Amino acid sequence: MPGDLEGKVAIVTGGAGGIGRASVELFVAHGAKVVIADLNDDAGQALAKACGAAAIYQRTDVAQREQVQALVDRAVRDFGRLDVMFNNAGISCAAFPSFLDDTLEDFERVTRVNLLGPMIGTQAAARVMRAQGEGGVILNNASIAGLLAGQAMMTYRATKAGLIQFSKSAAIDLAQYGIRVNCLAPGHIRTPMSSFEQGVDRDNVSTLATEIDAIYLYNQPLKRRGQPQDVAEAALFLASDRASQITGVTLPVEGGVTAGDPVNHLAEILAARTRILGA
Repeated sequence: MPGDLEGKVAIVTGGAGGIGRASVELFVAHGAKVVIADLNDDAGQALAKACGAAAIYQRTDVAQREQVQALVDRAVRDFGRLDVMFNNAGISCAAFPSFLDDTLEDFERVTRVNLLGPMIGTQAAARVMRAQGEGGVILNNASIAGLLAGQAMMTYRATKAGLIQFSKSAAIDLAQYGIRVNCLAPGHIRTPMSSFEQGVDRDNVSTLATEIDAIYLYNQPLKRRGQPQDVAEAALFLASDRASQITGVTLPVEGGVTAGDPVNHLAEILAARTRILGA
């Protein structure tokens, strides 16, 4: 509904691109003032300029406590309050086909950004919200990798699973102040972080993208790759007063992947039998 966040102030980390950018634009369209946090200064400043007086940009490394505190302080100083904290920033880990080959050299950085960062952001924002005495909303962006086990990228999976458990625990802890804490679990969303097409020559990008889509959609009931806007819409709902009785949940935005396997294995087995044995 138009004006879902009218009069509210939000912070969106990782707000200069992908899901963060879509969320910033949607929050502003629904009446919020937004502080965009990112490390991409050019993109962050350009987005803030495009949003006009409703947005400002603050360079922030979410793994650094003092920078996150400065981010929260900026929101209060410039816009007077803080109502929504969207801990969206995250990074992937190095891709190895097998865990046995993983060097784990990026473990500390990935863990600090994906898990410690949202924990710091939640704490800093909640302290302000408690002092305001009017409740508030904290959203943490996890992944279906935190819900479903799988091969490879173990550090990323572990941080997202940890974030989901932290969010549930924070929801219980902060409910006494009227602060709602929820988690988003995006699936195979088209973002720069999920792209394997970087570095591929232009002639082969389309072919590779088609093949990657087929792999992602194989076990996805809804046969459409998600877009950043899909996650932003879910974030808007959870941030709004329409979700005033919702806390401690993890909302998958993934076309049904976590619901179960849509492949009709019986049909495939019977088809294989027919091919081998005949009708």
